[in-house]
Amino acid sequence: MSSLIVFYDGTCPLCAKEMDQLRKRDTQQRLHLVDLHSDEFAQFPDIDPVAASEILHAVDQQGRLLLGLDAVHKAWQMVGKGWVYAPLRWPLIRPVADWCYLFFARHRYRISFLFTGTSRCESGQCSINKK
Repeated sequence: MSSLIVFYDGTCPLCAKEMDQLRKRDTQQRLHLVDLHSDEFAQFPDIDPVAASEILHAVDQQGRLLLGLDAVHKAWQMVGKGWVYAPLRWPLIRPVADWCYLFFARHRYRISFLFTGTSRCESGQCSINKK
């Protein structure tokens, strides 16, 4: 069983790119990355798709729900790169980092387009998969 299940928005180009980076570094298969828009997501009825589309969700081996940068930090920690995000969890930096993360999460499609030139909508229709 995976040590951490991460639920991410696969229609967000930057989000998908980060998950690809995690997948490449996960040599011990400690992460289970689940796209909110995949059929696999239906296997996790306890995860609210709307809430998970607003902020990154992860569930650890003990069943604890991790949100936002806590989930990001834990995922990178699992692949040996937690030190990169560790400062964002330090007490004085944490509130500002969390605010920045929430801003990014709210505007991730526009921000992704600015950085990648890629739109989240391939067919002109964008919606969260509400299963």
